[in-house]
Formats: sequence, structure tokens, C-alpha cells
Amino acid sequence: MKSAEQEKKYFINPYTNLKDIRKYGSLIIEKGRGIYVYDENNNKYIEGLAGLWCVALGFNNKRLIKAANKQFNLLPYYHSFTGKVPLTTLKLSEELVKISPKSLTKVLYANSGSESNDTAIKMAWYYQNALGRTKKKKIISRYRGYHGVTIMSGSLTGMDYAHKGFDMPRDFVVHTDSPHYYKDSLSQESPSEFVNRLLKNLDNLIIKEGAENIAAMILEPIQGAGGVIIPPDNYLKGVQKLLKKNAILLIVDEVICGFGRTGNMFGCDTFQIKPDMMVIAKGLSSGYVPISALLINEEIYETISDFSSINNVFGHGYTYSGHPVAAAVALETIKIFKDENIIGHVKEISEKFNTKMEQLNVHSIVGNARSIGLIGAIELVQNKYNKTYFDPKIGIGSRIVKNAQKNGLIVRALQGDIVALCPPLIINSKEVDILFNKFNKSIKDTEVELNTERLM
Repeated sequence: MKSAEQEKKYFINPYTNLKDIRKYGSLIIEKGRGIYVYDENNNKYIEGLAGLWCVALGFNNKRLIKAANKQFNLLPYYHSFTGKVPLTTLKLSEELVKISPKSLTKVLYANSGSESNDTAIKMAWYYQNALGRTKKKKIISRYRGYHGVTIMSGSLTGMDYAHKGFDMPRDFVVHTDSPHYYKDSLSQESPSEFVNRLLKNLDNLIIKEGAENIAAMILEPIQGAGGVIIPPDNYLKGVQKLLKKNAILLIVDEVICGFGRTGNMFGCDTFQIKPDMMVIAKGLSSGYVPISALLINEEIYETISDFSSINNVFGHGYTYSGHPVAAAVALETIKIFKDENIIGHVKEISEKFNTKMEQLNVHSIVGNARSIGLIGAIELVQNKYNKTYFDPKIGIGSRIVKNAQKNGLIVRALQGDIVALCPPLIINSKEVDILFNKFNKSIKDTEVELNTERLM
């Protein structure tokens, strides 16, 4: 274990030199191939979280590398300002509109999910102002939601670590319940009763804040970094219905769920909701280059377009918005999804993945194993029969991560004693077996450690 001083130095100055980084115990990754990455000593690991939920097509996809190199030689940079746009970026926009929910017709680019979520809130405010609804400024988000760490997106994020010490969340953000049935349902409460209670709470929040003061609500179809929280049936549909009744825009953050992760191209497809705006990133380029996008519906576009004419300019954009190299890689990513039927592969391989996730419930410290598509998590408990959680000082999630790394598997501990799995979408049946053999061993190794400590 790292000492408190090592932890302090690591977080204050994470990128110094190799000597210091090695002293702090960081894992230094040198190369990647398929679903595997290799450290500087050539030790091999399954990347069980696809980097940061993003490397859908594996770590050395030759088509993506070729697309980037080709665009570097053709046009390494150009902007999308003052009536100009790179051809590759325009082609990407056309493809994104084709594969996205039918309601979405226009694309605004940025470089990260955080930036595109910021953009979504700006668009919500701009839209409401254009309609004369100038009091509509508040944004509803959810506890355990993750939307980034900028001042805007960090305020939207519903976890303390993104707020403490940063003077966040800002006062225009209000948070409502997470649909975490396993942890937050009442005794004997059915999933449908749980959903009804959460929708009633949301309705009461809207009444309290005043619908005339709320511009939009932002949510992830599945709360990824918040614990892989999969909503019960009809929850998201119920939320959408409630927002529509109150003229509140629905912004869907598909940064993790988008591009096949849930077994469909987007989480909106899986849960059958219709967003007013949708944010994508991560899988858009399989993580190879920074790019994100906000898609908006035609009604929002026409409204802000007319308002921009009155204002003489639409004052928004970034130097690297729709960067041609990033656009070329993203365009090739979409082509690979089609050519190699990645969605079909996910649907097929997820049957084994989900079965093996369910089987993790046999472990004494696993209270709940949940998954959909190729994303899952285990929630760890000291007593699974009464849902007693471990003392945070034990660091149970971090112990499993540490043991997994010893066993050649990279996974991630999330807040609340949760460990997540989210492998590259190209993982095959044999590799699923290998991954779960390593993960099962890592859980068992942790159980043995705990039992040994109890006897000491």
C-alpha cells in the first residue's frame, strides 16, 4: 500500500519523471494490442475497463491508425469558423445524423465529454432565452451521475469528490435521486414501486423549484462512473414524460453508453427514449483521439439559429471543434462498426458476458452483480443478506483492483465499494472466459485476505 505521503505527492504532481512515478507505485503502460495492454516490463494485462470506458475497437486497430495518418498528410488542421468547415468533419456530421435517434439533426463538436456537456447547458439556456423564457436557468442532474469535472460539468456530476474543495456544485444545479434499486430501494419495495417513488420525488422537485425556472435535465442512460447503475423498467420513459409536461429539455449523456456499449448503438435505443440533445465522446473515436459532439433536434436548431441572427453572431466554438484528424478517425470508427457488425457482435457476446457477471453473485462479498451489453459491475458487501457494507477504511474495492492487477487484469474501483467491468467491444468468447477466470480469482484472493485478517 502507498503511504499517505506518497498518495499526497502522487495526486499533487502525477507527471514528474519515471523515477518518482515508479517510487509511487504507478503502473506505466507502454503498448497495447487488441484487448491487452503491456507495461514497461512487458507484463500483459486485459484492459477490463477499455481504458476509461472508451477503447471499443481495441488498442492497435490498423484502420484507425491509417485513417489518422492519411488525414495528417491531407489536412492536419482546420477550423469550423466563419463559414468554413473541413470536408472530413462535414462527412462525419452526415454519418452521425444517420446513426443517431431520428429526432437529432445537427452536430456541434468539442474535444471531451465535459466540453460537450458544457455546450449542452449553454444551448439549453440560449434556446430558452430565445423563446423568452429567461427565468429557465436551473438544471436537474442526478446523484451518482457523472458528466465531467469542469466548473459546469463538475457541478452537474452528482458525486462529492468532484465538488469538495472546488466550490461546486454551482447554485443553478439541483440533484435528484439515482435509480439505484439495489442500494436505495425500501424494504419490500418492488422495482415498479421504486420507480414510482423516484418519479414522484422528481415531480416534487420540479414543483419546488418551479418548472418556469428549469431549463433542462441531464442524465446518463446507465450511470457509468457512479457505479454502473442500470435503471429499472419504465424509469427513463417516466422521466421523459414528466419533463415534456413541464417544458424541460432532456439532455442524454451518451459518453459511456454510446457506440454499442449497451447492445445498441446508443443507450437511448436500448431504453427507448427520445432526447432533445445527446452528448457523445469516448467510443466516437474508440478513444484514439480527443473528440466529442453534441447533437440537437431541429426545433432547438431553428430557434437558436433565428436568435443568433438577432444577436448578429453565434458566439460559441473551440479552436479544435471538429478537428479534421479526429473527425477522420471517428468517421472510420463508424465505418468499422458497420463493416464488422460490431453491434451484432456485442449482442452475441454479451449473452456469455452477462451470464458470467450473474455468476459472480456466488462470492460471499458480492452483494449485487449487474450488467447489460458489455458493461457491468459488482457491488461489494460485508454481509450480503442484510446489505451491510464494509468499513471504508478497509478499501475493499481497491483490494480487488490490486489483486486483479497481480492476476493480469485491469479493472476499476468506483465510489461506494463497486468494481466495474467494461472491456473493449471486440472481445471474443475465449477472451471473455479468460477475463472472468482472472476476475473470479481476484475476488477469491480478496476473500482469503479478509479471512486471514479476521483470524489474526
